[in-house]
Amino acid sequence: MSMDTIDYFIHGDDMQFVEIELDPGEAAIGEAGSMMYLEDGIFMDTIFGDGSAEQKGLFGKIMGAGKRLISGESMFTTVYTHKGNDKKRVAFAAPYTGKIIPFDLKKYGGTIICQKESFLCAAKGVSLGIAFQKRLRTGFFGGEGFIMQKLEGDGMAFAHSGGMVIERKLAPGEILRVDTGCVVAYTPDIDFDVQVVSGVKTALFGGEGLFFAVLQGPGTIWIQSLPFSRLASRIFAAAPISNGGGGRSSEEGNILGGMFLGDD
Repeated sequence: MSMDTIDYFIHGDDMQFVEIELDPGEAAIGEAGSMMYLEDGIFMDTIFGDGSAEQKGLFGKIMGAGKRLISGESMFTTVYTHKGNDKKRVAFAAPYTGKIIPFDLKKYGGTIICQKESFLCAAKGVSLGIAFQKRLRTGFFGGEGFIMQKLEGDGMAFAHSGGMVIERKLAPGEILRVDTGCVVAYTPDIDFDVQVVSGVKTALFGGEGLFFAVLQGPGTIWIQSLPFSRLASRIFAAAPISNGGGGRSSEEGNILGGMFLGDD
């Protein structure tokens, strides 16, 4: 398949955005709602699916849109095409604090498997599909369910992770156990499985959940330090009860709250 070749620049530290530079005639695709700004000469068009070579014709577009819906994404993708002169730029922002991961897909055999809802943008021609977990227990307890996203092609694609992210290369037979929510992406040659946490006390009171993700090489994995589910649960727990949240009251944690806000 033919991919547009794009240059890019990632700006920021904890709240990043990626700026993609397009030559005349080049295009990029972005997740719905991720566009930050675009320069004059770049035009937007919303399409079914992702506009890749596999999704030509009505049936292909419907199948592509259906796959995106199953993987937790919008059925629509926005295409940004440079129809002017010179080089122009379009920028895409991450939805919450974390890092943007650039994937040059041709360096990883043309395929990356990543968390649902982590895709941010890509060169036009990159195919956005779905990947089913091969093992039943992995699907039930792997943190992301049966379905993950599959990015295919030989162009650039960008995914978003929470907090900091590290890239680990695993040697053949090397095993790494990771919190299930911290696995953000991996190459398809990685063997992905889940394992029950050993010990009843550790499983029930350790605070790390009942299962580990077990990743075995060879291959490459990307691990995030702050899954969005963990961030959301902490925010919910700290939300004032008076505002309909499930956490602490607005005065909790303030040692002087009772003294100054008590009865007159």
